[in-house]
This record gives sequence, structure tokens and C-alpha cells, in this order.
Amino acid sequence: MKNLFPPLFAILALFSFSALAQEKGIDTQTKTIRDVRTTDKGNDVSRSISFGEGKTKVRSRLENPYTIISRRDVLINMVLAIFKENKMILDESASRLKDGLLVSEPVVFSKGAIITQTELNRYAMVPQTDQIWTRGRYTLTVDVQSVDGIKNNVSVTAKVEGRSENGLFSEWSNLESSGSAEEEFLSKLVTMTGKDLDSEGRRP
Repeated sequence: MKNLFPPLFAILALFSFSALAQEKGIDTQTKTIRDVRTTDKGNDVSRSISFGEGKTKVRSRLENPYTIISRRDVLINMVLAIFKENKMILDESASRLKDGLLVSEPVVFSKGAIITQTELNRYAMVPQTDQIWTRGRYTLTVDVQSVDGIKNNVSVTAKVEGRSENGLFSEWSNLESSGSAEEEFLSKLVTMTGKDLDSEGRRP
């Protein structure tokens, strides 16, 4: 019995040492994993999400009518210049240049069923119907009214129309303007006078 005690003690000691070594290895690995996870969590907390702070700010539209400081005849010539630049034809029968009233002939801004729906939604308030829109056009009326010797109120009105087809016939329908055509023209006119629209917090 006494002879068996030393070998038994040696075996128990060996098992204890192996278990201790294995447990120590697990602790070391676990600690390493724990340290990595802690570090990762720290990075997650410090990471920020951008919601577009660097993007262009939303700006309000120009007033319509818009007051412009300029001579009336100069403004009328600017309006005519924009007409010419955009290949818009002046309707001479409806216009009265001496009174500051300038009317364009209808301007077709879209053709084809694919793009007309999108373009009409841009320039007009299009009702939800089953109509197939194949063309869009608008007529601009620019009214330059003098306030005093150097100030003028310029108003722009757009008559927007859409042509729809049902397979048998087509027709032009009047649509409520969204204000985009008026805004685009006013913006161009005001820019030509040398005014910086961005400084006013304007929305395109």
C-alpha cells in the first residue's frame, strides 16, 4: 500500500498541473478576446453618423411678384434676352411692351409618354387619372410694373398644359402650375441684375 502512494501522488499532481495549465490558457485567451471586444465597443461609441450636414441647405423660393431695383426699360430688355436665350417666341399680339407686359408663345418642354409624366409633375399639379400624357407645354406672362423711378415689381405667371391621348383622340388640358416655371424664370432674371440669390436663402 505504501508503495502505491508515490505513483498515485505523482499522477494526481500531473493531472492538477495539466488542468491548471489548460485553465490558465483559457483565461489568457478569454482575456484577449475580452480586451478586443472592449476595444471594438469603444470604437463603436466614438463613431459618428453623418446625416448630410455638408449638403446644400434648403432655401425658400423667391417672392412673386419680386421687387427689382433697376430701370423698367432695362428689365424689359432683360426679359426679351431671356426669351431669346431660351428660344421662346414673344407673342406680339398678346404682349404690350409699353405697359411692361410680355407674353410668350406656348413652349413645349416635353415630348413622349415616358418623360412627359415626370416633367409635368415638375411644372404642374397633375391629377391622379388614367390619362396618358404625351406632351407638356407652358405659356409665360411677365408683368413689369414700376413702383418708383428705380424699383419695379416683376410677376411671372405660367399657364401649364398637358396633352393626353386615349387612342382615339388627343387634347390639351389646363393644369395648375406648381410654380417651378415661374421660379426658374425669376431666378434667371434676378441673377442677370447681378444679385446673389444664395445670400437670400433661396430654394431652387
